[in-house]
Amino acid sequence: MKNLPIGIQSFIELRNFNAVYVDKTPLIHKLVMQGKYYFLSRPRRFGKSLLLSTMKELFKGNKALFDGLWIENNWDWSKTNPVVHIPFDAVEYRKRSLEEGLEIALKNCAKENKIKLKTEGYKLQFKELLERLNKKYGRVVLLIDEYDKPILDYLETQKMNQAKANRDTLRDFYSILKSSEEHLRFVFITGISKFSKVFLFSHLNNLEDITLGSDFATIAGYTQEEIELNFVEQIQSVQENLQMSRAELLTMMKDWYNGYSWDGKARVYNPFGALNFFKKREFQNYWMATGNPRFLIEQMRLQEFYGIENLSINSIVFEKFDLENIELISLLFQTGYLTIKERDPRPSHYILDYPNLEVRESMYQFLMDDLAKNVYRADTGKTMLNIKEALLKRDLGLVRRILEGILQDLPPEVFQKQTEGLYHGLVHIVFSYLGIFIQSEVSSSRGYADAVVQTPTDIYVFEFKFNKTATEAINQIYTKNYSGKYSLSN
Repeated sequence: MKNLPIGIQSFIELRNFNAVYVDKTPLIHKLVMQGKYYFLSRPRRFGKSLLLSTMKELFKGNKALFDGLWIENNWDWSKTNPVVHIPFDAVEYRKRSLEEGLEIALKNCAKENKIKLKTEGYKLQFKELLERLNKKYGRVVLLIDEYDKPILDYLETQKMNQAKANRDTLRDFYSILKSSEEHLRFVFITGISKFSKVFLFSHLNNLEDITLGSDFATIAGYTQEEIELNFVEQIQSVQENLQMSRAELLTMMKDWYNGYSWDGKARVYNPFGALNFFKKREFQNYWMATGNPRFLIEQMRLQEFYGIENLSINSIVFEKFDLENIELISLLFQTGYLTIKERDPRPSHYILDYPNLEVRESMYQFLMDDLAKNVYRADTGKTMLNIKEALLKRDLGLVRRILEGILQDLPPEVFQKQTEGLYHGLVHIVFSYLGIFIQSEVSSSRGYADAVVQTPTDIYVFEFKFNKTATEAINQIYTKNYSGKYSLSN
């Protein structure tokens, strides 16, 4: 059985380690043949770094590493190019300034290619490096990984000034590319977010964004076919451990770890989650456990924005990248907490939703922890499960008492900002966490119902009021006929 490439970002290391490699070289070849400047946004731990490392060894002509892969017989190995590879997770901008970090990174690239830079300052050094590499070895392949990391690391409100300063520095750095076009053979830039792309690369008019669309939707991540083709032995091992049939296992895997899509059609697994599942052979939240979406959760609470399932959005949302006014839905999508479920019938519209059970369950746990400030009774989980049982038994009195009990358990600071939205959010999170279908702000001909909860047998309409009577809420439900659209439901 081949090794699992968990955490391996180097193509050389992966091949020498005799690890499973899901062959993405046909798509890499297609990229190289079709264009020159590319940008790709994908969530963390999605194989971006390995993709760039593969490109690096390809352009350097290391044919032996590609033995048995599609591209072995579909590449001109007689031609090589110098490669400048800048992974920003290795740039020293935390202890030093970003400017100093860039200078060190450029000097290391020059040293790797047996060049000693003569100029000072990151802009002049970058320009000199590209010119001299082209003159000595031929046109340069530029690979930039995690281009936005020096910005994303400082998104918290108290650090926003540093994020803006780093953004301005990076814009100056990337501006060199326009005047260095004659020295470049191929440019590939990856990151998590797109909100900085327009600002940072405004000088690069011909930068093609391949984030959305079908052509390269599966260039990162594993398709269902790739999982079944490349992990035969691992699947068999998990089957034996969990005592499940192959069909049952694949269905459950798909529900837990598949579902990411950038075109609404092709769907892929997060590699990190899938690989760890094959290693541990049990269903856990592997990807979510490696990162705390603290900034996103904080923004969702501040904006009282909790109902993010089945969101219909205009594609223009994906183009809102203002650092001073971050579009929350766009950032949730770019960071992997939402994905394209399908194309909306309306032009340029998409339906967004959680990609899978791992993300869905984890996000609601994060939201509940945040709202409750991590203060719960020991039996909260059991108490919440009683809500589901009460709903299924149509015992609405018990549902109300349990919800009141949960609210009473929350610490006082949760209620400092007392609005309808806070209570609406709490109820939405509770039901969603339990796997009960709930929709927020459901439209009807006369307005919007705050929430609609559906069980296999019943539909419940909720209206939330703060400092008002229950009678007012009930009257609004009836006068605006929120339940009318469900009157023909079975």
